[in-house]
Amino acid sequence: MTAEEYQVIAFSVAMALLGTVVILPPGIALGWLLARKEWMGKTLVETLVALPLVLPPVVTGLVLLRLFGRRGPLGSWLDQTFQTDVVFTWKAVVLALSVMSLPLLVRNVRAAIEDVSPELEQMARTLGAPEWRVFLFITLPLAKRGILAGMLLAFARALGEFGATIMVAGNIPGATTTLSVSIYQHVQLGQDETVWKLAAVSAGIAFTVLLLSEMLLKKKKG
Repeated sequence: MTAEEYQVIAFSVAMALLGTVVILPPGIALGWLLARKEWMGKTLVETLVALPLVLPPVVTGLVLLRLFGRRGPLGSWLDQTFQTDVVFTWKAVVLALSVMSLPLLVRNVRAAIEDVSPELEQMARTLGAPEWRVFLFITLPLAKRGILAGMLLAFARALGEFGATIMVAGNIPGATTTLSVSIYQHVQLGQDETVWKLAAVSAGIAFTVLLLSEMLLKKKKG
């Protein structure tokens, strides 16, 4: 493999990891809220969180482009406040990967927390533990396998993301080109050998990550 191909793979893995880390706090918070609380607007939030799973990724990318572009409400605010651009930078890659993989993390976190016995949490509260201690020392440890499995699935989804990424980050060599975008580019150029090499790497990483996720879930059920 060439140095350029190694760079694309390393960049993609780094961005997918960063995207997974970025969504971890909100993903756990949302999963806990959806699993344990009833509140007005819950169904609406559930729908909004799941929306990236069913929308065409290019539509999600278009929305992000409009929001975070220099003329968009969030993009102009970031430019004026922090003098920073998001679109067509590595930050846009992380943004797209985070948005597209968040639903998978939230769903897995929610399922993992729902599997934790509420009686155990209530017992801790009865003994005087505040809510944050119940969450940190009862709920989170008991749900950790499901949460880790969700993180792995989110990482795999981020690594394979294409549509939203190319809309909001483009294809700038050495700056925003991810593994999926690079595969598409080489298909367009008719460079089959490179295509299959990159596709094999992508499939290998995805298979390994999914296998680890399934193993975690199996141990959790056992």
